[in-house]
Amino acid sequence: MADRTVADLVVERLRAWRVPRVFGYPGAALDPLLAALDDAGGDPAFVPARHEETAAFMATGHAKFTGGIGVCLATQGPSAVHLLNGLYDAKLDSKPVVAIIGEDVSGPLGGAHEEIGLSRLFGDVCNQFVRYGRTPDQVPALLDQAFRTAAATRSPTCVVLPRALQVTPVPDRLPPNAGVITETPGEPLARVLPHDADLDAAASLLSAGQRVAVLVGQGAHGAAGEVVALADRLGAGVATSLLGKPVLDERLPFHTGVLGEVGTTAAAQLMGGCDTLLLVGTNDPWTDWFPLPG
Repeated sequence: MADRTVADLVVERLRAWRVPRVFGYPGAALDPLLAALDDAGGDPAFVPARHEETAAFMATGHAKFTGGIGVCLATQGPSAVHLLNGLYDAKLDSKPVVAIIGEDVSGPLGGAHEEIGLSRLFGDVCNQFVRYGRTPDQVPALLDQAFRTAAATRSPTCVVLPRALQVTPVPDRLPPNAGVITETPGEPLARVLPHDADLDAAASLLSAGQRVAVLVGQGAHGAAGEVVALADRLGAGVATSLLGKPVLDERLPFHTGVLGEVGTTAAAQLMGGCDTLLLVGTNDPWTDWFPLPG
């Protein structure tokens, strides 16, 4: 049996995080990882894209429509640059995506014709987490941190794996090493609850409103029942952001549709006539459609 390599270790970690598919564009710096994915028998599946930008958008779309973490692959240089559009889509729509970048620089740094400083390239779009793998024992914890950070911050993260590291053999049990923290993949995130005093203040403000409107965004996904009960209790009208459109059934009698430049007249009238506005899970950019303060 061939020695297990770091590339195999990456595939094992993707399985541990229950990643069903990985989107990417093949390249020499990713060959070992792609071979390991090919040997994985579809768990996870590798979905080849015709362009790196498409791969990043596909990973973001996976995160949007499944509620999971999207994963995309690319290599250094222009290949990595092409990921940016899709990763910015994930960042601006608050979706977790992990980008794994293969790097193949054998000479002095700064001398390769396709070399680009990846830390600076991804420093803004993946501002929460950009890390390099250097030794096999780092890789499991590095991937765990990337996935956990992406989920906790709802943003893209980046892990760079040199090709030489991907082909490095690893023992069945990695020895403990200084500075490497052993973690458990897939640990549930903490549940964040507001203070009782803040809830009471919000309830008082909403109860005092005579014409209450609720604007629902993608952050309300999974809370449709609570939103409907709240609107019924307050006698409120409801509009949604474009990303919040799938949250509620638009046939509800108090639903006015999407707000904004691509929205409905009814939603605009709701905003113009309310005296109290509650935002639920949205940072909708069409603030010029909001009612005037006061």
